[in-house]
Amino acid sequence: MWTIRASLLIVAALCLAVVRAHNVKLVPQGRECFFEDLRREDTMTVTYQVGDHEGEGSSGQLGVDFWISDPRNTVLKADKNENHGEFTFHAQHSGRYTYCFSNEASGMVTKEVAFNVHGVVYVDASEAQPDPIENEIRTLATLVQQIKDEQEYLLVRERVHRNTAESTNSRVKWWSLFQLGVVAGTGIFQVYYLKRFFEVKSVV
Repeated sequence: MWTIRASLLIVAALCLAVVRAHNVKLVPQGRECFFEDLRREDTMTVTYQVGDHEGEGSSGQLGVDFWISDPRNTVLKADKNENHGEFTFHAQHSGRYTYCFSNEASGMVTKEVAFNVHGVVYVDASEAQPDPIENEIRTLATLVQQIKDEQEYLLVRERVHRNTAESTNSRVKWWSLFQLGVVAGTGIFQVYYLKRFFEVKSVV
């Protein structure tokens, strides 16, 4: 019984070891690059979500550039000014795969990118013994990771929407105060003008 439990824990640990979650801050004109060493037939997935680091609610400026290249410097995926994305690929060559996030198109807004990297290590069928329990654990680990990624995505989206709502409320507040000031000023001017208009002037 103990051997089975130990085996299950080891398999679960191996499944989770290929999952990585990161947060990176992109300053204006900034770029951050990362890499993964893969073997041929390995599978890798990158998901990312952009948030407003400064909390200014600038939801219209939350796009970043993303691209990923293989060991031969061939670009496999390139996104321009996107606030979220997902890309899955199978490695065609063994070596270092590089992926980058760029905020170089923005000169004012600092952005925060939350991204997850998870993959599946390819094992030749002739080298592996089929194990139904191991397959079920791998499937369960994949489903759990998908739920975790979705929760992180929803958290970032909630923060972006909250910042946008707070920014909109602040602008509405100041615009209302400005309108109130204009109305008050107009009323005072009208009273003053009418008072002078009906004022009787006597000539000595």
